[in-house]
Amino acid sequence: MVLISTALYLFALLPDAWIKPIYPTLFWSWCRHFVRALNVDLKLSQHNVDPLPKHYILIANHPSAFEDVGIPSLFNVYSVAKSEVRKWPVAGRISDAAGTLYVKRSSLKSRKQVHEDMIELVSSGRNLAIYPEGGCFGRRIQPFRNGPFDVSLRTGVPILPIFLHYEAQDDFEWDEETLMDKIKDFIKTQNNRATYHVYDAIDPKNFEDKNSYKEHVHALYKKWETQYFD
Repeated sequence: MVLISTALYLFALLPDAWIKPIYPTLFWSWCRHFVRALNVDLKLSQHNVDPLPKHYILIANHPSAFEDVGIPSLFNVYSVAKSEVRKWPVAGRISDAAGTLYVKRSSLKSRKQVHEDMIELVSSGRNLAIYPEGGCFGRRIQPFRNGPFDVSLRTGVPILPIFLHYEAQDDFEWDEETLMDKIKDFIKTQNNRATYHVYDAIDPKNFEDKNSYKEHVHALYKKWETQYFD
């Protein structure tokens, strides 16, 4: 893992024009290696009745730091992350080269800019991954932000909902620990099972506005919260 990360980091230092066509594929492969290095038993549980669309906006709850590599290890997506991720040693440069979009949550200007960047990315045919809670809040579902639902309505691209469930919730949930301390928790946990539950994509044509769209999807997550946690 150290050798692969070093190679990918050095590759990320090359000019963007050279690496842009192939770097996302390398990043998704790096995420799969990272999951194995952490010894997390990551499972994809498909509850969808209809085939999954090829073009989508993936949303998920955000209890842990693990999904930053867990989701791209399973889905070829471009993620939205807090601006601080860009400053992380090694991983920040790798995620930047992979095309991650960054947002400074406290800045209205940054939030508006990333919203336009999301629309541009999805309109270009790429798949987006975003956490509608707007942060990492543990196992209990928080209110959703409007962003992904507005992007879905404006582009016509469906929402693909994923519910993340870690059986050793205390080991995986990210609270006040440093990232390295949390990674140690992943590695040392007595129960390394993580299950990502996939449900049918949701067509934006069924909604008149972003608020009704958001509330409908939020109600689904509250139902799944009860199903998996209560």
